[in-house]
Amino acid sequence: MKLHQNQLWRRGTDLYRIVHLERLSVDYKKIDPQHPDGGTHHQVSKKEFCRLIKGAVVEK
Repeated sequence: MKLHQNQLWRRGTDLYRIVHLERLSVDYKKIDPQHPDGGTHHQVSKKEFCRLIKGAVVEK
């Protein structure tokens, strides 16, 4: 799995956009599809993020 900045992942009804990507950490924004301008920022390790998006698909 290749991660890139500004990638948008969909898992069920949840959307996750990678805001900032580093070697060992990921800053992402969880977006509500009803209100795409809002969202909450989170910072996790890359391993945690990969577990979070397991089974998700990349939106284009």
